[in-house]
Amino acid sequence: MASTTKTAKYACGGKHERAARVKGYTCIAGVDEAGRGSLFGPVFAAAVILSPDRPIRGLRDSKLLIAERRGILADRIRERAVAWAVAAADAYEIDRINIYQASRLAMKRAIGKLSPACDYLLTDAVPIDSGIPCDAIVHGDAQVQCIAAASILAKTSRDHCMTEWDKVFPGFGLARHKGYSTDEHIEALRTFGPTLLHRFSFEPVRLACPSVIWSGYDEKGDDLVQHASA
Repeated sequence: MASTTKTAKYACGGKHERAARVKGYTCIAGVDEAGRGSLFGPVFAAAVILSPDRPIRGLRDSKLLIAERRGILADRIRERAVAWAVAAADAYEIDRINIYQASRLAMKRAIGKLSPACDYLLTDAVPIDSGIPCDAIVHGDAQVQCIAAASILAKTSRDHCMTEWDKVFPGFGLARHKGYSTDEHIEALRTFGPTLLHRFSFEPVRLACPSVIWSGYDEKGDDLVQHASA
């Protein structure tokens, strides 16, 4: 709730995209992730290049939108964007290199899938060392339209994934809490134990596991991020 309160005061506009175009860049991509705080499953990321000729009204941080509105805007983004892509890093990668690095990995994968490719990046506070000029903006998803668009695609894609996994693990309530640390989820972990898709590097999952499965991050984790292919 605190995050929502902070971001609600920002106006989501296109000044950062316009500033990049003034510098000569033509394909400015907004990049964001969804699911960093979840206990289950992948972290998702999206990259979006918006068209200045096909504006989309109502773009804002996905956390400020109800699910129905997010779905409508996601459809409009896919229809009107110059390019968009969604990618992920799975729970194994999160446990190997940590959630921050896994989020960056998912972002780099999404960026690499864009066609046409972007020549400038705007991200929500997370710097991306992809060889492409990058501006990491604090509360970027609340201020920058292309980052907001990416946040919406990442969130709706991950929510859909959690709904599908709910059919495989019906006792965990994934369709409702999307893998986050709710009372329902914690109680299910205590009752059933974690699945292989839970993040064992997250303490609530480890506490619910009778065996020691996770023993620390891989020291070579940064190498995975740097050399990940699109």
